[in-house]
Amino acid sequence: MLPRKFNSKNPKLNSDSNSVLGRNLKIAIVAAQYNPEFVDTLLDYTVATLSQHESSKIDAVRVPGSFEIPTVVAKLARSRKYHAIIALGVVFQGKTSHAEHITMAATINLQRISVETGIPVIHQILTPKNTRDAKARVKIRGVEAAETALKMARILSKI
Repeated sequence: MLPRKFNSKNPKLNSDSNSVLGRNLKIAIVAAQYNPEFVDTLLDYTVATLSQHESSKIDAVRVPGSFEIPTVVAKLARSRKYHAIIALGVVFQGKTSHAEHITMAATINLQRISVETGIPVIHQILTPKNTRDAKARVKIRGVEAAETALKMARILSKI
């Protein structure tokens, strides 16, 4: 699946500390297709927040599930085309340890990719207990993912 491309509708130059690399900022988002009711909302809030902060290019790639996210994140990070990458998914905790295995594998690999490549990888694979918890978190976590990506890109651009 080809990445969806998003462009900021109202780009403006901002001189405050939240402005990161002006209009040349490139952010990739890798989002799971599984649990679309929640992941789509997470993606929408992430993109909306990034679009408010001078992002000139946002690419989103959808993958089948959260377990597949690190493979695509690794390829994007190694491309060196992005200032930050955001991983979005929702894995509900169930009666077995399946969710724990998926999220642990994703977490370890996303951190490894970030450290090895020097590209910040923002982890927002949520593990709610139920749909009520998921609904309560997707908006705030989408906003936080975007803000963290911007902050990390700014920090690393200064080092």
